[in-house]
Amino acid sequence: MAKGKKFISKKRKGSHKPINKRKKRTTKENEVTNKKAIFNRYKDKHKVEEEFAKKKQMEEKFRKQQTTYSESEEEEDDAYRQLVSCFKSSRKKDVVADSDDEEMSTSEESNISESLNETATNDETTLIEHMSDENNEICSNDDSTESSDEEYLVKEECDPETEVDATEDPFIKHLQYELQDELLVSLSNIPRTEKHITKSWSVLGNLAISIPQPVETSSKKSKPKFSILEEKTYAPIATIPQVYNKVNFNQLYIKSQISGNVVSANKINLIKRDLDIADVLTPLQKELFSVINIYQDLMFPERTFTNADEIRFTYCLHVVNHVLKTRTKILHHNAKLAKKSDLSEEYRDQGLVRPKVLILVPFKDAAYRVVKTLIDLVVPKEAGQVVNKNRFEDDFTGGELIMPSKNPKPEDYELLFSGNTDDTFRLGMTLTKKTLKLYTDFYSSDILIASPLGLRMIVGAEGEEDRDFDFLASIELLIMDQTDIFYMQNWDHLLHILDHFHMQPKKTHGTDFSRVRSWAVNGWTKYYRQTLVFSSIPLPEIMSVMNKKCQNYAGKVLVVNKPDVGSIQQVLVQVPQLFHRFNAANPLASVDARFEYFVKEILPKQRDTLMSHTLIYVPSYFDFVRIRNYFKKEDIGFVQICEYSKDPKIARARDMFFHTEAHFLLYSERVHFFRRFRIKGVRHIIFYQPPTYPHFYSEMCNLMQESNQNKYGGSDCNMTVTVLYCKYDMQRAAAILGADRIARMAASEKSVHMYVTGD
Repeated sequence: MAKGKKFISKKRKGSHKPINKRKKRTTKENEVTNKKAIFNRYKDKHKVEEEFAKKKQMEEKFRKQQTTYSESEEEEDDAYRQLVSCFKSSRKKDVVADSDDEEMSTSEESNISESLNETATNDETTLIEHMSDENNEICSNDDSTESSDEEYLVKEECDPETEVDATEDPFIKHLQYELQDELLVSLSNIPRTEKHITKSWSVLGNLAISIPQPVETSSKKSKPKFSILEEKTYAPIATIPQVYNKVNFNQLYIKSQISGNVVSANKINLIKRDLDIADVLTPLQKELFSVINIYQDLMFPERTFTNADEIRFTYCLHVVNHVLKTRTKILHHNAKLAKKSDLSEEYRDQGLVRPKVLILVPFKDAAYRVVKTLIDLVVPKEAGQVVNKNRFEDDFTGGELIMPSKNPKPEDYELLFSGNTDDTFRLGMTLTKKTLKLYTDFYSSDILIASPLGLRMIVGAEGEEDRDFDFLASIELLIMDQTDIFYMQNWDHLLHILDHFHMQPKKTHGTDFSRVRSWAVNGWTKYYRQTLVFSSIPLPEIMSVMNKKCQNYAGKVLVVNKPDVGSIQQVLVQVPQLFHRFNAANPLASVDARFEYFVKEILPKQRDTLMSHTLIYVPSYFDFVRIRNYFKKEDIGFVQICEYSKDPKIARARDMFFHTEAHFLLYSERVHFFRRFRIKGVRHIIFYQPPTYPHFYSEMCNLMQESNQNKYGGSDCNMTVTVLYCKYDMQRAAAILGADRIARMAASEKSVHMYVTGD
């Protein structure tokens, strides 16, 4: 009965004739032989289409000669036609065909395997199974000691949730593909072709979004297509960021390895905001992550001590997610290539060197907080191992400044300089599944945390023998936290480091160049690097870095909120405050124009005996030196306090100024930032330029209170504040006066405006 059923199943529909088994066997053997021969010749892609065209003609002739086919033979024909059609169909989105030497895609290999498996003999089946093994996405760990990584990767690969819309992952969309020629031309042009959009979000406020656009060509030449294999998928044009209303780890493409640690690591921030733990992220974090997660550059100039932890957690989450995705992809490809000898574009997953993330922070205490956040995200509560943790604790803690109990420093000073304030450090980190290794060599590290000075000492200067900057060649994420402090430390260090990004390495550093991404080999890494800048003030120098040093093809987002309330409202003393505007053709010319205006218009009036006890506040050290040299040349009585002054000289200068032995006191902004002296005896202040930090204006003005005065030094009625500014100082002046006042002053024909505050 079983044989009867088998015999009936092999009848063609509508026919009652039995099948000629000998004839069928001969046909099958011929089919298998031909298919196997074509399969072995598959690597020669130039002849693929010609071979299959000939084969199809033979198939048609053979079909005409046959009078009867079995159902199984028709299935073979269908499988064979599917094999042929796979070369005519468009490739998968996540596979880019760059050249004729590229390997076939996974879908093509699987189709060939399916069609051959139906008819192959035992030897052929062995060959096909060997090929199928190459497609299995079972990943072995690069660390043989961590066997659990392999199980994790297999589980993650088989999880249907991780496979949903994998091509829509921002990580894949941003780093997988090359840039089209028109977009490359636009990125290299000055100015670039960009689309500008303005958005208003509830927490971040006003956003200025710039997205590079491809250059439009007048005549679009159609490139000849030799085969469908030469079609290429290019990187998509960036889109406008959208706010994440609800946090879904799958929709945000956050790795499952860390998704379970997000709430516990962010719990402190949620409690501070009186939010439910179910919210996962605070409103500020949601909006920041909406921009960061799609790999667009971001400048956020409203960092405060209140939201610092929220910001730090957000970019640390992005860093860990990025590194884990890169590592997972490399491990998957390592497992495949262990069974393959040929490489294709889809296996290019690395840069010229290993370091991918650089986090710049000003002090060791800030670096300590970043590393602690990374530990909470990767290996919380002893869920894994932190190598060299004790050494890290010893190096990055302690050394706190002793704050005076008498005449305490301002609150922001105590918060800023709490913890270890050493500004010379660098730290390499390697991230695996359950291990965070600290103090790793730079060229075996995934994440680098350093200060600008610490990196500058390694990068060195032109002509030095012992210098190295190859580790900056493949940075994909650059994060600068507390960037305004870099300006107070030494802005030139930061600019020097940025000038050495993405240069051709002088050594190979063990790089497997067959795995290096094509755009990295072409020198286009600068177009893929994401830069995140967090600052407490919107400095023009920071904006210049964003415009000139950041060329991300995904575009940039700038938070641009106007200061409604200026720091002038914090001035407690009732003194006239004069704002003098001078003209300058350009920012470079403003340096000389400012000095000329000061020497000719301001200084002669202040040299009068009635104007003694005058403090000249100078933000730039170069201007400080220029004024000091002029005073020495003109034999003007003065004392000076700058960041390079020794403590005995500082004490002597303060004493002479208080007791009217010196008419002028030259006071640099950087010494006020790092020491925050409470200068006594000040009756007149000249701001050579508006202060970098707006609250410094009110701090200096409030030094003129009666409690700080020498009663023999002058009258309370004879006190003034003078500010010099030009149109290139409008941003600083707006932070002092407010956007509305400075707008009216800029539109006015008068060059001098006076304000009076106090009771």
